[in-house]
Amino acid sequence: MKKNSLALKMTLSMVLGLACGVLFLLLRQNLTASNQIETWNMINNLLFQDITAEGAQQAIGLFYLIGQLFVNALQLVIVPMVFTSIVIAMCRISDTKKLGRISAKTIGTFMLTTCVGLLFAGIVGMTVYHLGAFNVEVEGLASSTGSTGSNPLNILLQVIPNNILTVFSTNGRVLSVVFIAVCVGLAINKTNKQSTLKKLCEEVNEIITIFLSFVVNKFGPIAIFCLLSRTFAIYGVNHLVPAMAYMVTVILALFAYLLIGYPLYVKFLGKLNPIPFIKKIVKVAVFGFSTSSSAATLPMNLKTTTEELGVHEDIASFVLPLGMTVNMDGTAIMQVIAAVFVAGCAGYEISFLNILVIGVLALVASIGTPAAPGAGAVILFTILSGMGYTSDAALMAYSLILAINRPVEMLVTSLNVVGDSSTALIVAKSENGVNEKIYSKEVQ
Repeated sequence: MKKNSLALKMTLSMVLGLACGVLFLLLRQNLTASNQIETWNMINNLLFQDITAEGAQQAIGLFYLIGQLFVNALQLVIVPMVFTSIVIAMCRISDTKKLGRISAKTIGTFMLTTCVGLLFAGIVGMTVYHLGAFNVEVEGLASSTGSTGSNPLNILLQVIPNNILTVFSTNGRVLSVVFIAVCVGLAINKTNKQSTLKKLCEEVNEIITIFLSFVVNKFGPIAIFCLLSRTFAIYGVNHLVPAMAYMVTVILALFAYLLIGYPLYVKFLGKLNPIPFIKKIVKVAVFGFSTSSSAATLPMNLKTTTEELGVHEDIASFVLPLGMTVNMDGTAIMQVIAAVFVAGCAGYEISFLNILVIGVLALVASIGTPAAPGAGAVILFTILSGMGYTSDAALMAYSLILAINRPVEMLVTSLNVVGDSSTALIVAKSENGVNEKIYSKEVQ
């Protein structure tokens, strides 16, 4: 009943948050049109303003405060949760051959789902491009809001850190945390002794679980309402209308992959009935949509995957944190369509070879995308630079994407987290690590 109640509360919060956000968006438009911008500024300062922004010293930003405190509470435990979960998982796997199999199956499934997503995105992007829908007017948008990219292969250098303290002091080095945790867990496993560090990790992990249950159950629905209301309220219609073709295309593509792709993977790769998976993963998708952060969604995803989908904790504790870092199906799909959109706006010709190169760049770049809100659109510049889409027109189109991409990024996160869970389920099924009674059990 509690699980069902939480899912209902989160779904209701999402619906109410969207409705409230749209109402405030319309109110903003009406006030702006009637030259009552001061009235909107007062409402914005009271409810939605980012109080850390320059010039916001007098703002209250109630919705911003509630949402940010909730996200901060989730991000607080990311590093210790990933570290302790993986160390414990490594300690419990006595068969090193099994660990090798799990790793290979996990990476293989990640690559398969991402490549299929890229192929799908390429087909969709090319179709819309040839229909002429991406020939969007973007004049007047400043190109200065663009961001410089970096070589996506830099992610490989971050796997093995040169300073352990810097890794544990930031949420941006999760892949390094995974590497350290695997090494520590395997080393403890190799000693064949009752390790004090292992017991400490188990106790810390238990404390984290209790903390997360309290935060998610008590404050999750309220925070989701505030996050969604604020997201839609702060974007005016003027930002959303010009690139409606891009938004509609990418949102439909993402929804199709989310609602059709992953259930098919569960059915044919996992050999399981996808209906229980769909029913139980909904709240994780809603949560990912609300927070727009794979990292913030990890605690709930881990809990749902183990307790409701029946995936063995050892496998889920390895696959999900790794997936949060390297499995970015939604990000890859968005980046391919966005790159084609920029090319269309800037007048570049798109061929099959161009799409292939964009796909390869998106694959590498998506792996290196941080699990944080808005990161996918920033990393997109890496792909545009690699393709040579750096003209003024291309930069203006890219700036437009940065301006309107928040709703898209929210849906992208839903795909990323659902993809992580489906992979954990598929890998666990191949290792006889799924409790099918729990998986098939209806949520009461």
